[in-house]
Amino acid sequence: MMNYWQGKNVFITGANGFIGGGLAQECLNRGANVFALIRNEKKDTYLFTEGLAERITIIRGELTDRELIRRIFSEERIHCCFHLAAQVEVGVAMSYPYLTYETNIKGTYTIMEAVRENRASVDAVVVASSDKAYGSYELDKLPYREDYPLIPIYPYDVSKACADLISRSYAIGSHDLPVIITRFCNIYGPGQLNFSALIPDTIRSALGYSTFIPRGNGLHIRDYIYLDDVVDLYLLLAERLAVDKTLRGEVFNAGTNEPKQVKDIVQLIYTMIGKEENYLHVQKQWENKKTLGEIDCQFMAYDKVNSLFGWKPEVSFDEGLKKTIEWFSKYLRLKYGS
Repeated sequence: MMNYWQGKNVFITGANGFIGGGLAQECLNRGANVFALIRNEKKDTYLFTEGLAERITIIRGELTDRELIRRIFSEERIHCCFHLAAQVEVGVAMSYPYLTYETNIKGTYTIMEAVRENRASVDAVVVASSDKAYGSYELDKLPYREDYPLIPIYPYDVSKACADLISRSYAIGSHDLPVIITRFCNIYGPGQLNFSALIPDTIRSALGYSTFIPRGNGLHIRDYIYLDDVVDLYLLLAERLAVDKTLRGEVFNAGTNEPKQVKDIVQLIYTMIGKEENYLHVQKQWENKKTLGEIDCQFMAYDKVNSLFGWKPEVSFDEGLKKTIEWFSKYLRLKYGS
């Protein structure tokens, strides 16, 4: 269905994040017209560093501005929306839960209301929930399955679960809107310039541009999926949703089902960059560290999306890390001039 995107008007919230930027890039490649909501003027992002900003229509404003969101859907005749925008910092959510709830919950029902009021033109809405929405399960219950109850307790996790449920209510309740919810594991890749995230922070440190400071004891277990695989899946789900009403309200997990411990990820990055001796200093810092607001172990199955659409992750973790390190090596050299 490559032709589906030709001439389609696509609205991306959170386009200034690296996932939104990668998604915008592929939508452009497929012939779509991209409209991006951006809250601030920050230009040190994938959207700007890759020259994408000048090829799309940027709209500056708040996700919670109901009139603005309504006008975007109405005036631009939006066919497809990818709702990615969120306050994603677990630590910020712990310290300032109001901000997280306002953005992640109110922002979501603001989008849903705009879709409801413009349902005649909207083919598909893909909402980015999170594996965090599930909350904490015992290891023997993992990987997460789509039919698991959502039992979050930490502010960020609760905010994603609420947004998730709100979106489903608009899809399978009385409104019958074309909405799919995705719950993906941690996403990484080129352009992830949020250095509070593990992989870009570790790469920057191993390349010698910063000092890596562990945020926990390194024992947390996570699943990581590469940006290109995520973008391909987002587009696939939107295409199928546009022509199949039975997919409305469906939830799809995606990960690699290959959990890794944080310590091992950090060590692998240092090794791939050729700075394994520097990892010894990092290793000493893991001791006596505690992490607040983080689930101990999370990883995802992708059986459902594989059985329905034949999708599976194509990029191995080592291959994805190599591509990500190459991108950051170039980016940081240009940024710091060395």
